[in-house]
Amino acid sequence: MTWWEAIVLGLVQGLTEFLPISSSAHLRIVGALMLDGADVGATFTAVTQIGTELAVLLYFRHTIVLIVRRWFATLPELRAGGQWHNPFRLADPDARMGWLIIVGSLPIAILGVLFQDAIEGALRNLWFTVFTLAFFAILLGLADRFGRREKDLRRLDGRDGIFYGLAQALALIPGVSRSGGTITAGLAMGYTREAAARYSFLLAIPAVLASGFYQLAKALGGHEDTALAISGGATLLATITAFVVGFAVIVWFLKWVSTRSFLPFVVYRLVVAAVIAGLLIGEVLTPHAGVA
Repeated sequence: MTWWEAIVLGLVQGLTEFLPISSSAHLRIVGALMLDGADVGATFTAVTQIGTELAVLLYFRHTIVLIVRRWFATLPELRAGGQWHNPFRLADPDARMGWLIIVGSLPIAILGVLFQDAIEGALRNLWFTVFTLAFFAILLGLADRFGRREKDLRRLDGRDGIFYGLAQALALIPGVSRSGGTITAGLAMGYTREAAARYSFLLAIPAVLASGFYQLAKALGGHEDTALAISGGATLLATITAFVVGFAVIVWFLKWVSTRSFLPFVVYRLVVAAVIAGLLIGEVLTPHAGVA
């Protein structure tokens, strides 16, 4: 991978990670077009996502500190009266959110381990990506059109938190989109567009960072089954690029969703799905590819 290719792929990661259009699908496609049909691999995707999640930590630093402080401060309440109480019923919404982020991160962690081979192999078939891009575009459009959009994050409860977690787990499949899955779930449950987007960012932090550092450790450890032989400088450059661009996208996206719908992203996903299908039919791309 050249320096120029690393910059382009980092730019793609930063631009697409927080939008409901699937960063993994875009890296899969752009990588194949740039690298003579090769797949950049699930490891490269996970490592560059560290950069975009550091952008989340920077942007939401005050919110994150508040959640952590309130989570620790309310721990004694859970043992009041000599018995444990339901953490999902805490009166403090910030402490409750802390527990929900922890629980909501479990599905993607468990399924990611159980189905690692399929995630890094069969599910990266581009025909499957065409399907997921189109199908989840329709789901996002329906949720955005018919969702009540009346709940904010102070009303987040245990049931909704678990549903959010299951929706995030779908992002293990290229083409679904982590933010797209969680935002669609939020809209379907009646949350406002901005609340759904904000929670999708916060919920992703543990899972994305854990996945990124796990894949990075595998690569640096020289495991033969690693999807990418890390090219240190190029991968670092891609990750830094993803961080800078990702921060700018967070700022823009949260302003966008406060006043506008997700319809442009729905249309975009459908167009991209059609373009990929056309490239596959024309044999410009192949459904399966070797790793770069």
